[in-house]
Amino acid sequence: MPRLVLRAVLLTLLTLTAVPAAAQAQSRPYAQLPGPISAYPSPGTVSASPGTQISLRGASASRLRRVRVTGSKSGRHSGRLRAHSDGKGASFVLARKLRQGERVTVRTDLPIRGTRNGDFTFRTARMPKRVTIQNLILENIPAKKVRKFHSRPDLQPPFVNVDTSLPGQAPGLLFLSPKSKRDEKQAGPLIADNSGQPIWFDPQGGITASTDFRTQTYRGKPVLTYWRGTSRQGIGSGQLVIRDESYRVIRRIRSVNGLPPDLHEFKIVDDKAILISYPIVRQNLKAVKGGKKRDLVVDSVIQEVDIATGLVTFEWHSLGHIPIKESFSLPRPGTPFDYAHANSVNLDGGDFLMSARNTWAGYKIDRETGKILWRLGGKKSTFKLPRAARFAWQHDIHRRSDGAITVFDNSAFPPVRKFSRALAIRLNEKARTASLISAASHPRKLLTATQGNQQTLPNGNFMVGWGSQRQVTEYGPAGNVLFNAALSLGYESYRTYRLPWVGLPQSRPVVAAADEPGAGTDAYMSWNGATEVASWELFAGSSPSTLASVGRAPKRGFETKITTRGVPRFVQVRARDAAGNVLSTSAPTRVTG
Repeated sequence: MPRLVLRAVLLTLLTLTAVPAAAQAQSRPYAQLPGPISAYPSPGTVSASPGTQISLRGASASRLRRVRVTGSKSGRHSGRLRAHSDGKGASFVLARKLRQGERVTVRTDLPIRGTRNGDFTFRTARMPKRVTIQNLILENIPAKKVRKFHSRPDLQPPFVNVDTSLPGQAPGLLFLSPKSKRDEKQAGPLIADNSGQPIWFDPQGGITASTDFRTQTYRGKPVLTYWRGTSRQGIGSGQLVIRDESYRVIRRIRSVNGLPPDLHEFKIVDDKAILISYPIVRQNLKAVKGGKKRDLVVDSVIQEVDIATGLVTFEWHSLGHIPIKESFSLPRPGTPFDYAHANSVNLDGGDFLMSARNTWAGYKIDRETGKILWRLGGKKSTFKLPRAARFAWQHDIHRRSDGAITVFDNSAFPPVRKFSRALAIRLNEKARTASLISAASHPRKLLTATQGNQQTLPNGNFMVGWGSQRQVTEYGPAGNVLFNAALSLGYESYRTYRLPWVGLPQSRPVVAAADEPGAGTDAYMSWNGATEVASWELFAGSSPSTLASVGRAPKRGFETKITTRGVPRFVQVRARDAAGNVLSTSAPTRVTG
């Protein structure tokens, strides 16, 4: 090799080995990472919480290295990078909160989506310290009849009055979350059977209520999930609760990025919670009629949370994505402007499908970028809808397994139609057109001012909860009514589901007995939450150590009565399953006179 060429090669090698270590460190992650990383808050977010994490998705925590966060007011922030439990990302948890209304710069060595060099910015929201929301009761109806039990006087659920029950119903129990319209009676999650008899009721106490009560799967096991908290004008602040098959609370989600969960959604997918939050922030609303320069607006925030760690794996804000002018609502003096009012969100092919009541639209949102892929309905619909398929003030938009979109069309508050409907809509995403498959209404042509949902059942039936109208209806595939029930007057349930459930309470059965002069002793027994009880056996005697079997009876509803001769001083009961096996035994209880 000629000396000149050899010298050139040596110089090239020396140059390569002399690249500064900092430059190598900056380029190395790009070579190791599988592709662009998604960041939340997304680049350009205009209303992030001051308590936010910086979440990064698309690579394991070991590949996510340098993250530097600087606030325009609060300065440089230290923090800790914590791995998500699925190994697909991590969150940089700040040691202290950001300041309100500041510009935050995030510098990384990562190929972040929406950036050129991995660096990006977002803004934090300006949040008022305290906001008073008037509780305007739409239907000022006092709650009427409630059930009362001798064995559980602390439980007073409303009646579930069944008026239609025909063959062909899907298997499963009814899951409701009743509350009285004037917050004057017990509210809480309720499981009932097809006769309307309670299986499990958990009153929340005071003005606390629950919503979106259902069964789901967490860590491969069936669980009960619901939101509990307080709300005013559809804006909730509370926590998400997960209970196991014994009704033991195994997880609570109280705050996500400094924001309390709202009442409208709690969906578990791959051990992650999908939820909505409603932070109230200061914004310039002069673009809408009645708005002010420094006004209050409700931001609809979608979040996905790794339940095991509490770390955020997705976050999206309506502010910055949905213009204020898309709303069909108008600001009211003294009340935060709830311009979007997201009320359902579900996964749709890996992305998110959200319903926003006050824009009369459903939105498909790209998981990676946060961009709106399409709108269904509203002022800027991507799809051309025939008049019969148009909806307003809707709830609960889902993608059905056959590709159809289901919508609970309230069309009320204020009224747009004469009655509410459960819609199924077919989309042609290539032609950008939509067609109506079906529109089911209640036999009484109910107009539901608030709440409501539509659930597709495994056998092709569908269940409709009529929200503030307190009714629940199951339809066959052809739209024929197979089941209908109603809560006591003055109650409502945000959503209603039909779902399978096996409950095995940690608690023991209870019994209450009273001497009826000249007629023996009446014993009343129950076991809140037990689904497998088929019969009861009663024991009686003069003391807890001398109890003997005195009678058996099949289970009859929530509370079963057995009458025995004589006047024993103590009673005890055993719960048995259909095969006669003993499930549990109550404590010995003194008979009252």
